[in-house]
Amino acid sequence: MKNRMERLPELLIPASCLEVLKIAVLYGADAVYIGGEAFGLRAKAKNFTLSEMRDGVEFAHAHGVKVYVTANILAHNDDLAGVRTYFEELKTVVKPDALIISDPAVFTIAKEVVPEMELHISTQANNTNYGTFLFWHALGAKRVVTARELSLFEIAEIREQIPDNMEIESFVHGAMCISYSGRCLLSSFMAGRDANRGACTHPCRWKYSVVEESRPGEYMPVYENERGTYIFNSKDLCMIEHLPDLIGAGIDSLKVEGRMKTALYVATVARTYRKALDDYAISPETYEKNMEWYKAEIGKCTTRKFTTGFFYGKPDSDTQIYDNNTYTQEYIYLGIAGRQSDDGSIALEQRNKFSVGETIEIMKPDGRNILTEVLEIRDEEGNGQESAPHPKQKLLVKFSVTPEEYDILRRQA
Repeated sequence: MKNRMERLPELLIPASCLEVLKIAVLYGADAVYIGGEAFGLRAKAKNFTLSEMRDGVEFAHAHGVKVYVTANILAHNDDLAGVRTYFEELKTVVKPDALIISDPAVFTIAKEVVPEMELHISTQANNTNYGTFLFWHALGAKRVVTARELSLFEIAEIREQIPDNMEIESFVHGAMCISYSGRCLLSSFMAGRDANRGACTHPCRWKYSVVEESRPGEYMPVYENERGTYIFNSKDLCMIEHLPDLIGAGIDSLKVEGRMKTALYVATVARTYRKALDDYAISPETYEKNMEWYKAEIGKCTTRKFTTGFFYGKPDSDTQIYDNNTYTQEYIYLGIAGRQSDDGSIALEQRNKFSVGETIEIMKPDGRNILTEVLEIRDEEGNGQESAPHPKQKLLVKFSVTPEEYDILRRQA
């Protein structure tokens, strides 16, 4: 068995639905994490039915990829009976590789219902020290996800204090939560929707004003510039330039945030981190040589600009975006290529508008980006059309360079 420092960490990618799970698997994930229709913290995501979860696990396992199911709500009394039933269904129908849990009661039920399954402790459990890791290890947890607030130095200290067979997972890419390890009360207070039970309304992205106590109703804007200020709005985490430090700290699984993101986002992040990890496995020099490619590709994601979060110390004002809450979007997602018909056309469920004569880009799992021209667009009845303006319309499209099944189609914004 390789020494820990010689092993590449797992690349753990999110998936919002079965279609996106397949993309994550094909574009480089070692493992995928998903949520069912209950007991996860992304209630607004599409999420998976039991049958979709089963199909996703079968697809992933056929490609040598693991699947973890989130059950990381902070449970209330009336949740517990349903949690037990849900775990029994996961055991018999879905058969995932692990459950991601934050609540001790939910953990106890999992130990009773699925004793043979790996249990991972969510970042929601506020795992900030090695004593917490040892606590969960003694109870039977295989892996603990570090709190977002930990530095690489602190993670390395944890690694030194815990058993070698206990795994550390850390978020390395994606949206940052302004609240402590995601334990947020703003959504409950302002919108009546409990973030700790999967219903976050993301009030950290809203625009705020100040009201002085003795002047009710008199709203005073907090100006960073003429557009106002978004005082809680964090930049997105990105550690693509710092893989050696992540590996050196002893992290076993590099986790990407984004269970509500598109297939284009998932494909872009998975493919970029996969190549970076594989290049580093060849040599650190190969990894450094290809850095500009990683940065260029990861920049094609929809982002709020990038930060390294807490990994190198406490963030300062440079990690916030005060003037807006919008994304930077360099590329627009058009769809996933389906199977090729006998006449050479490709089945496609359209996601954003494109037109005949337009040059778009084929994004392939192996890292290639190939330009192609749209030659013909037809609807399901075979009627020709000059453009595809209707989201989720099912089309048959001919291209000058024919994409393969599961290639991502995108164009510059």
